[in-house]
Amino acid sequence: MLTVAIVGKPNVGKSTLFNRIIKVNKSIVDDEPGITRDRIYANAEWLTQKFKLIDTGGLMLDEFDFKKQIELQVNYAIDEASIIVFLVSYKEGINNDDYYVAKLLKKYKNKKIILAVNKAESRPVNFGDEHEFLKFGFQKPYFISANHGIGIGDLLDAVINTKQEDIKDNIDTFKFCIIGRPNVGKSSLVNCILNEDRMITSPIANTTRDAIDTNFKRNGILYTIIDTAGIRRKGKIQENVDKYAYLRVEQSISRSNLIIVMLDGSEPFNEQDEVIAGLAYKANIPSIIVVNKWDIVKDKNEKTMNQFIKNIRIKFKFLSWSPIVFLSALENKRVNSLFDEINKIKTNLTQKFNTKMLTDLVMKLQMLNSPPFFNGGRIKVNYVTQVKSQIPTFILFCNNPNFLHFSYARYLENEFRKSLDLTNVPITLYFKNKTDKIRGKDNYNE
Repeated sequence: MLTVAIVGKPNVGKSTLFNRIIKVNKSIVDDEPGITRDRIYANAEWLTQKFKLIDTGGLMLDEFDFKKQIELQVNYAIDEASIIVFLVSYKEGINNDDYYVAKLLKKYKNKKIILAVNKAESRPVNFGDEHEFLKFGFQKPYFISANHGIGIGDLLDAVINTKQEDIKDNIDTFKFCIIGRPNVGKSSLVNCILNEDRMITSPIANTTRDAIDTNFKRNGILYTIIDTAGIRRKGKIQENVDKYAYLRVEQSISRSNLIIVMLDGSEPFNEQDEVIAGLAYKANIPSIIVVNKWDIVKDKNEKTMNQFIKNIRIKFKFLSWSPIVFLSALENKRVNSLFDEINKIKTNLTQKFNTKMLTDLVMKLQMLNSPPFFNGGRIKVNYVTQVKSQIPTFILFCNNPNFLHFSYARYLENEFRKSLDLTNVPITLYFKNKTDKIRGKDNYNE
């Protein structure tokens, strides 16, 4: 598969072009220069030809806090890409920053460079000013307007007409995202896991604003890690960028098989940590609570970890099934223990149980603890079946679901989790009338 990277100085419209091509508002778009700091990935398609598209942070000659790191990210993107779309602005014209980008691109002799001049909607047809852009030393430019969709087809024709070797995608990956308030060390954990400076890290809060997908292999298993922006309190989400980032976190959660809820062990847990953990609970998918910066927790002794666990179980009691991992992303300590828990959860999610075993279990549980009389009757579960779902999901066929008291539902759920060794994942029990049928052919026990 072709891999295409969009490169250019800040505010030339890279993210707008990215969004235009993939037809989704994935990259954050704003008039403020330097909004996109990390690499953003997406799959794209033109005339049945599929390719991978990368948006990058803006390169510029003038020094600023993130200049060197953004340049590093762009270089990584260029290394991954087979085609580079070098984007400049017709409206703002060419300056030293554009020549600086062109100079960097000329180092890559084996890359196809396509020059695109954005914001050219006001340019007269056949105006004859191409020579200004030929100074970069690349082939003829494509004049486009990413905002208005002008010239995009010609640009994409040039992209897909470039012959490249097919690259196989890692399709069967286990996806997990990392969420947490700003500066708890999410990007540091990504870097630690990937063993490269894949994400920009900084002691300044809110460095990461976009969600980034990265495929990687660990011990022969394929994963996709999704890093997200730090979540502020809703009352403090004032800039458009922060609003977009908050929505991006919710989107990242919806695409994940597992959520890592990251806490800062060097600071007291606060209300915002509980709000963020609540997003994981609401998603109803597996989660792991990670206490980062364990290396700088003061006055540790043999009881400190147990005290932390007790405090976490009180504050996050709605995630009682979530395992807790203590680590230091910065020092790469105890990261293996995180993957031990991830793989346990991955195993839990693929377990299948036959109807006879599940029905025997529920019969035994009803004998040990009879259901209470409720709503004019007493519930009786006749048989149980497992159905395919993102988390272990069971349908319990009974005489009347209206007779179910919430305390008895909780009892059955807890016992199912223990008996089936599903202690580290959420499970779902649906109670249906025994005369109902399961629609479709999505159950495991046909």
